[in-house]
Amino acid sequence: MAKFDTHLPGTFCWPELSTTNWQQGKAFYTQLFNWGFDDQPIGEGVFYTMLQQDGLDIGAMYQMEAAQQESGMPSHWLNYIAVDDVDLMTEKAKKLNAEIICGPMNVGDAGKMSLMVEPGGAMFALWQGAEHPGARKLKEPGTMVWNELATRNANKSKAFYCDLFDWQVKDQDMQGMAYSLFFIRDQEEPVAGMMTMTDEWPEDIPAHWMIYFAVTDCDAYIEKAKNLGANICVEATDVPGVGRFSVITDPQGAVFSIIQSETP
Repeated sequence: MAKFDTHLPGTFCWPELSTTNWQQGKAFYTQLFNWGFDDQPIGEGVFYTMLQQDGLDIGAMYQMEAAQQESGMPSHWLNYIAVDDVDLMTEKAKKLNAEIICGPMNVGDAGKMSLMVEPGGAMFALWQGAEHPGARKLKEPGTMVWNELATRNANKSKAFYCDLFDWQVKDQDMQGMAYSLFFIRDQEEPVAGMMTMTDEWPEDIPAHWMIYFAVTDCDAYIEKAKNLGANICVEATDVPGVGRFSVITDPQGAVFSIIQSETP
């Protein structure tokens, strides 16, 4: 499969887990997906763990700071989007009413990033790769394959991302539910999806970007996740023309999805 040495601006390039229990979280994901890992020291007894497949970085995880845990922040996956110029794009996002949490900031010689919350309430990050482009493998079993925005204000979120990244939108009906696909201009393959959070969603769930990992057998991975202590939020569900997916909460509380695609 393809090895990524760079990522097209406006595409999702890196998943990162902030967890309340680094050791247990690492054990869960490496057993579930058969990932390798490389613990890189970033402080006394603190590591930034590169998650790997076939020796290539496909994501990362780290121990959440105590102050963040005390504030009530749950374990969570963060989605990074590739850009050519993080300074320029951060300023553009700010003018589009995004709240900049931190950055732009250099991450050693790996690259430069900024973290923000968009007007609809979802958090995401920008990444300008240097020595580290982001995930070296995507869209194959055990790696990030899809990113989906859940928002309570679809119009506000749609306008923000289209203005920031020059994404184009295609709205469609998916089993009676309004669903939007985002495209980079002149590209045929969508880069992300968006769904509206209805009144059926619990009020305490904020807008968020959901990460999907590709699997070859959705049902088998659900059973494996259960045996490793995960909770299943959405049982295996078929989406005609797309595949079979499930939403899972890991033992530390971070939510992610798996999907068995109908087509490669």
